[in-house]
Amino acid sequence: PDQAYNCLIHFYKRSSEVTIMPNIKVFSGNSHPDLAKKICARLGINHANVVAQKFANGETNVEIGESVRGEDVYIVQSGCGEVNDNLMELLIMINACKIASAERVTAVIPVYPYSRQDKKDKSRAPISAKLVANMLSVAGADHIITMDLHASQIQGFFDIPVDNLYAEPAVVKWIKENIPEWKTAIVVSPDAGGAKRVTSIADRLNIDFALIHKERKIANEVASMVLVGDAKGKVAILIDDMADTCGTIVQAAQKLVEDGATKIYAILTHGIFSGEAIARINNSSFEAVVVTNTIPQDKNMMDCSKIQVIDVSMMFAEAVRRTHNGESVSYLFENVPY
Repeated sequence: PDQAYNCLIHFYKRSSEVTIMPNIKVFSGNSHPDLAKKICARLGINHANVVAQKFANGETNVEIGESVRGEDVYIVQSGCGEVNDNLMELLIMINACKIASAERVTAVIPVYPYSRQDKKDKSRAPISAKLVANMLSVAGADHIITMDLHASQIQGFFDIPVDNLYAEPAVVKWIKENIPEWKTAIVVSPDAGGAKRVTSIADRLNIDFALIHKERKIANEVASMVLVGDAKGKVAILIDDMADTCGTIVQAAQKLVEDGATKIYAILTHGIFSGEAIARINNSSFEAVVVTNTIPQDKNMMDCSKIQVIDVSMMFAEAVRRTHNGESVSYLFENVPY
């Protein structure tokens, strides 16, 4: 009995030193392998073996390089870069794991593709976000983990569980650590749609908020911007869920400068930065443009010294760990895991 007891103690010591997570496999598509590596490093497991490549005619070919029978499978694929190719790759990987008898397949999608096409805003417009939800479900996904959906109602497009993580705790932490004057700053939403997100951050920091209202006096005229709130003599922090061509945030920054803001920061969850975005940021009055690494930013950081990155891999890793162990994920809505 003593020997058995010592063995048990030895086992507990070992398991506390190394995180042993049985029956879990984390695969990565080609969209953001770096994030998948960070998630695996945080979980203390090896990256599972998969090869995703294209045939000569452009068709996607996926080879799962190890057994997934009875395993809890997580596939990390972000909706960035070549969006359509990456989405197809994700669907094929989900299906390949599902028909290879995986116990459960979870798609970890840091940026949900087509999330801006979530309603019929004009006649004959498609609701592509719903179509993507149907495709993921039909491919065989059992669970979705994503971050800062453009509209949180997209969760309702699925009949499977969706965990929509928030970058907000990481953003609040960054503001407190990197903006010395944050207690007298003002958080600003560049459009009316982001007002809810901004008021939530303002409440957590206990500071003022403002929003920018675009008004078109005449149809087809470039919108004039009106600041609702007072930014005079304050540090302004623009907050939005994504920036694509950066037209809106650069125009908003210009408006804040005209209204007397002393310094301007932009904090965005998803930095897509397509088209003229980087040139616009370089010529703008921002102190820093802060994005998370839901999209690879290495090239953008080389092209633009103002871009800084908040690492959110630990939030995804913790969501994966909690899901795998059957624990609650709601802790992550308020806190950053260390």
